[in-house]
Amino acid sequence: MFPTVAAFDQALATLPIPDGAARDAAAARQDQLTKPPGSLGRLEAIAIHLASWQGRERPRIERARAAIFAGNHGMMIHGVSAFPAAVTAQMVANFTHGGAAINALSAAAGLELTVVELDLDTPTADFTVAPAMTEAECLSALNAGAAVVEDGLDLLVLGEMGIGNSTSAAALCMRSFGGTASDWVGPGTGLDGAGMLRKAEVVAAGMAAHADAPSTPFETLRRVGGRELAAIAGAVLTARHKRVPVVLDGFICGSAIAPLAAARPEIVAHCIAGHQSTEPGHARLLTRLELAPLLTLDMRLGEGSGAAVAVGVIRAALAAHDRMATFAEAGVSAG
Repeated sequence: MFPTVAAFDQALATLPIPDGAARDAAAARQDQLTKPPGSLGRLEAIAIHLASWQGRERPRIERARAAIFAGNHGMMIHGVSAFPAAVTAQMVANFTHGGAAINALSAAAGLELTVVELDLDTPTADFTVAPAMTEAECLSALNAGAAVVEDGLDLLVLGEMGIGNSTSAAALCMRSFGGTASDWVGPGTGLDGAGMLRKAEVVAAGMAAHADAPSTPFETLRRVGGRELAAIAGAVLTARHKRVPVVLDGFICGSAIAPLAAARPEIVAHCIAGHQSTEPGHARLLTRLELAPLLTLDMRLGEGSGAAVAVGVIRAALAAHDRMATFAEAGVSAG
């Protein structure tokens, strides 16, 4: 948990590294399995990746959680979304009643589903004129994310719900990695060309409003982020310290760690990009994070949906790694 900004900064400065012995053991096992070396492609790399973070030659997924964070945004007064802010709470109710895509997809992937509402009745401030959150509000959101990373998790899938949050996502990416507002802004929930121009103007106004503010990860999150995005950042950082591998969803989810990655690029070492969404900024963001997506399915829903689908691939990778016979066990010549 992060009782202070200093505690958050310290956690980011002291990132655990992968377990090299477990990684080497998993790689050695891959070389002994009844297949040509490298013939399962990224499935082999996935198994080795999870081994290095779980600290065991044969990683497993016995308990996995999808955590979806929901928040509302003050910059919505500028008309940056095709949907009204009220839809955030309505969709959270849909999650609760089991009717959303993430309900179906998390069940199919064998994931516990946790939905965390973050002060939906109190939107963040309009970041074009003030910081989106106070220091206390940002810390509270970070800790809400940290709280979902319980002991005993083998994998954590992250997602979000928040009408207007693709605007905050663009602002986080621009403040973290530079470029122009147009480089990072996309249609989100379905804006037309005029709407995207308006959205880019809002992002640019946010950059101007906070141009003289410190560019630390915490300040970037609190000034132009949202509660749900800060929560994702808190969850990713806590998962790193608990050595829980993380599957990221799309552009908005990834943007939450952009400020952290700008300062400490190695924050992504325990993360897997579940998919590449059709939101234009996502490909650019994945390049900056140096993450290759597992899937490209033309998805753009959010909710953790793409990441949940990717868990099926991760489970397949671990099944092959664990259940295949070695050459010696099968009596097959290794060549």
